[in-house]
Amino acid sequence: MAREDLLAQTFVQLADSLVADFDIIDLLTVLSDRCIELFDVEAAGILLVDLEGKLRVMAASTEQTRLLELFQLQNEEGPCLEAYSTGRPVSHDDLRAAEERWPRFAPEALAAGFQSVSALPLRLRASVIGALNLFRSQPGALPDSDIRLAQAWADVASIAIIQDQANTVLHLRDGQLQHALDSRVVIEQAKGMLAAHASIDMAEAFHRLRTFARASNSQLTEVANDLVSGARSLDEITVKASGPHRSTPS
Repeated sequence: MAREDLLAQTFVQLADSLVADFDIIDLLTVLSDRCIELFDVEAAGILLVDLEGKLRVMAASTEQTRLLELFQLQNEEGPCLEAYSTGRPVSHDDLRAAEERWPRFAPEALAAGFQSVSALPLRLRASVIGALNLFRSQPGALPDSDIRLAQAWADVASIAIIQDQANTVLHLRDGQLQHALDSRVVIEQAKGMLAAHASIDMAEAFHRLRTFARASNSQLTEVANDLVSGARSLDEITVKASGPHRSTPS
């Protein structure tokens, strides 16, 4: 698909979530997918804040990226935390020179193979609900045009999660954000069960869950819940959703 077509498709997918029932985790997975496909980045991660004000990992392009985002949260240090706390984009063109700024995060990111990073807030007006992290395997800044586009996607995703109520007070839509945060735990459980059952890695397990959900016209969270509760068999997903694929977010 041409870049222009993929750009248009992404905005349509994000805009559709404004009016239709949607799965937040799948929406954010689409967002991280598109960042990898269209920008000069090797990995992406997305964090959202829960009702207690704590950031949690909601999407990551690889398991290694998910672990790096968790490291960032556990050590309370890194670009995503700065983007979330300031509500502004944060970047560093060369993580080899970032150890004074992020003494724990920078060495960990370098060990994971990343040399530069950009973090963008998920925001609606003055409300910031998370951050999008973009990692590159080489030093250097992303073009300003790519930063603006990624920020626009992050803003549209934010609108999909929260809405502007009367008197410009922002509320979580029917508790949907907290539901998504809780659902992420169930998805991780389902991934682990499927990975152990089929002797596959976590990325492949997530791919099969997501493929099965789309093929059966179900939400990702619904399929994960059914799997964990025993309402759906592991063999059903293993057989119907197996097949070659590229690396997918987890």
